[in-house]
Amino acid sequence: MPEVIQLAGVLSGHSGWVTQLAPHPHDPDLLVSSSRDKTIIVWRLTREGLNNYGHMLKRNYGHSHFISDVVLSSDGNFALSGSWDRTIRLWDLTASATTHRFEGHTKDVLSVAFSPDNRQIVSGSRDRTIKLWNTLADCKYTITDDCHSDWVSCVRFSPKHNNPLIVSCGWDRTVKVWDLTHCKLRNNHHGHTGYLTTVAVSPDGSLCTSGGKDAKVLFWDLSDGRNLYPLDHHDVVNAMSFSPSRYWLCVACGSSITVWDLASKKAVFDLWLEDVPATAKGDLPQCLSLAWSMDGQTLFAGYSDNKVRVWQVLTGQ
Repeated sequence: MPEVIQLAGVLSGHSGWVTQLAPHPHDPDLLVSSSRDKTIIVWRLTREGLNNYGHMLKRNYGHSHFISDVVLSSDGNFALSGSWDRTIRLWDLTASATTHRFEGHTKDVLSVAFSPDNRQIVSGSRDRTIKLWNTLADCKYTITDDCHSDWVSCVRFSPKHNNPLIVSCGWDRTVKVWDLTHCKLRNNHHGHTGYLTTVAVSPDGSLCTSGGKDAKVLFWDLSDGRNLYPLDHHDVVNAMSFSPSRYWLCVACGSSITVWDLASKKAVFDLWLEDVPATAKGDLPQCLSLAWSMDGQTLFAGYSDNKVRVWQVLTGQ
């Protein structure tokens, strides 16, 4: 029987847009979320029903402006957050405390990432720079040569240890691939006609995708730099997430989520919100962030109505 994806739960607790989601790498019952309410929430998932899917374990305070991004270390003990207050924070989630503040960006921090070995941190900012840090909050390098000519909206590491790359995108409509060892530009990727909001790297590190204002998702081969193919959408692309267990890419476009089967290049699911009231302008909540659970059975999605929605993959019997 074919697979279906259905809404399994809603998590309410933030009072601002849910900007990013980070499932715990080892505990499937823990989820971390960041928000424009300036806080990071650690959730315990109980899966007891649509509106009783989980509860807030801890709320972490510290940033003085919107939090734009959050990622977890590979052991799940630490979280890294970037904020419009121009700082990055490293959090000890067990102690619910900030261990280090990273200062150096002169404008809003829009994106942060851990290297695969968790020894390095990369950040992108509205100051048009990309910075590399160690985990003690020392800025080791600032990329300005060949960097973006507008806001740096997203930075991600390739998961490959033997060929460390950074992928970045910006409001200059460009995707850039950087050699981490020398912090030098390896490739410029052009093809978008509007600002870019997000990049994602496939789990095997072979390709990356980019998306933004022009409602297209473009694929790039990270080994030879080729532009592979586009996927067209109906609205601005806000977030993307590769499935860890299937050859799927999930794309948040406007208020919906499209799940693509990359083998056939066909959309296999369109996930729309039902029974959700529109705003006075007639708008539905926008989907702003996406993350798969480690087993690829659960898709977490953050929305502009301040809620986290949990979508479950079910296999027919």
